[in-house]
Amino acid sequence: MLIRVFYLVAFMALVLAMILGTPVWAQSGSGAGVAPASDVKVFDFFVVKGGIIAFGLIALSIVTVALTIEHCLSIRRAAIVPTEAAEQTKTLIGEKKYLEAIKFTAEDPSMIGYVLNACLLEASNGFAAMERALEEALEERSARLFRKIEYVNIIGNVAPMIGLLGTVTGMILLFAEIHAADTFPGARIVADKIAIALITTFWGLAVAIPALSIYAIFRNRIDVLSAECALTAERILSVFKPGAESDESTSASLSPPAGRGG
Repeated sequence: MLIRVFYLVAFMALVLAMILGTPVWAQSGSGAGVAPASDVKVFDFFVVKGGIIAFGLIALSIVTVALTIEHCLSIRRAAIVPTEAAEQTKTLIGEKKYLEAIKFTAEDPSMIGYVLNACLLEASNGFAAMERALEEALEERSARLFRKIEYVNIIGNVAPMIGLLGTVTGMILLFAEIHAADTFPGARIVADKIAIALITTFWGLAVAIPALSIYAIFRNRIDVLSAECALTAERILSVFKPGAESDESTSASLSPPAGRGG
């Protein structure tokens, strides 16, 4: 997962570097006042001429990269369903150290630790209460992760509209210039103005496409890890099912009135 997202971000940076590092080719005109293609600076053409909207979209792309790096570190199996936490909880329950298991899961920051802790706290109320606690805790943590990646989704949906706003603004300014001059400028000047207006659309799409792709990757990843967390918790808590050998002693040990120490 981390490697795939890293490749995606690296591909984005490579494409951007190729675009900004490639000369803007244009046919050399024979008329006076026409600059040769070698005099055109790519950074000025793709960034500076895009104005404040282009700079804003570039800032959004930087935010997207930062969020991607953070999500790569926090939304991964080692952070959500760590094997060590699951095995330690299973061992404590197998040794009938239920209060120690509650304490351990309460201190564990992962999703599996949170879910198991919510279930163990409901053990005195029966296995049905533990199942309800599992569903509620899992839904709560999954919703928190989905809200966390929603910022990338917002950027992916807003960026094209910001780019379109820049395009519309550029076209309005072009027609205003034509109206003020009371004459239609040459085709080269019009093409240059339209190209500048379309730069913001370019940046909007350049930000939106990777952002929506990254959002889809992490959304699917959360679904997979949430399902894995549910299955792991169910396997660990299977000893609490009615009819299990340790059912009665477990309920007694976890019952608040018992007052037993860890």
